[in-house]
Amino acid sequence: MYLVKTPSIIKKMFSSFVWDIPTKEKILYLTFDDGPHEKATPFVLDELKKHHAKATFFCIGKNVVQYPAIYQRILDEGHAAGNHTQHHLNGWKTKTNEYINDIREAANIIQSDLFRPPYGKIKRSQSSKVNSESFSIIMWDVLSGDFDLNVSKEKCLQYVLNNAIGGSIIVFHDSTKAFEKLQYVLPKVLGYFTEKGYQFQAIKKAKVKTPARV
Repeated sequence: MYLVKTPSIIKKMFSSFVWDIPTKEKILYLTFDDGPHEKATPFVLDELKKHHAKATFFCIGKNVVQYPAIYQRILDEGHAAGNHTQHHLNGWKTKTNEYINDIREAANIIQSDLFRPPYGKIKRSQSSKVNSESFSIIMWDVLSGDFDLNVSKEKCLQYVLNNAIGGSIIVFHDSTKAFEKLQYVLPKVLGYFTEKGYQFQAIKKAKVKTPARV
């Protein structure tokens, strides 16, 4: 079970996390989890370039090791990278010390002060430690559902079009499981919001309001 649009009550309950970047401007923040991927990530980069769009890629450390040239392309083309652990660990099922060490391992090759927990699952003890190490924990306002094999590509598109507003952080996945949907949805999302005058920007820590610590 997951929520496509993060309710305001959840954002208030977990205020140490960044769920969106409030703005009166027409700005959206596309994010892509679990790459780099040999096919999906180059596709995403090509589509972003067509629309002069920037995005944020939350990368798994072991995938960066496997595809260093693709990771370098992300950086060279002006996008932001974030830490998504070295081995895509589920924080709820992992001891805190092991979890933090895995993030540190990824940090050796992903120089970023942005962190997103895989599956959005992280214990309070883990989040406190991550915050203390100067990471901003980036969650999301809109979940595309591209990872869900029970959701059609058309439904995935509507999830984004119907729920994204200025300042929304939107989650896609540059992964094998999501690639078929991504090929359909991403060009349409970029085209739709570009026509409406939106800009797509990468997340920078300077833009993120420092949240209250938990």
